[in-house]
Amino acid sequence: MPWSKSPQVLMDLFAECLPDEPGIERRKMFGYPVAFVNGNMFAGLFGDGLFARVPPDLWARLECDHGAKPFEPMAGRPMKDYLAIPDAVIADEEALAAALMAAFVETMNLPAKLEKARKP
Repeated sequence: MPWSKSPQVLMDLFAECLPDEPGIERRKMFGYPVAFVNGNMFAGLFGDGLFARVPPDLWARLECDHGAKPFEPMAGRPMKDYLAIPDAVIADEEALAAALMAAFVETMNLPAKLEKARKP
C-alpha cells in the first residue's frame, strides 16, 4: 500500500513550529520531513499526521485530554517512545510549538547516537 504525501500546509506548519534551537537537524525519512537532535529523531510527519517523542507527563496529558495514541506507521506496529500528536494540538499552533519544544528537550537529554559506518 503506497504512503500518501503529507499535505503542504502540514509540512509548512511543522517547519514553522519546530524550535529554533542549535543542533536541530532537519531531514527527510521515507520522503517525510523529520527533525533530529544529537542523532536522535524527536519529531516528524507521516502521511497527514505528526508524531513526536514527548516526555511522559505530556504523553499522559495528551492521552487524557485528547485520547492520543502511540504512533503506528503500520497498523499494530507502534514505534516505541513516539506519540501521534492529536489533531486538536496540531490545530493549535501554540500548543504544537510547545509539544515540539518538549520533544526536543526530551530527546536532547538522550545519549547522542553515533553515525553508523557505511558498508563499502
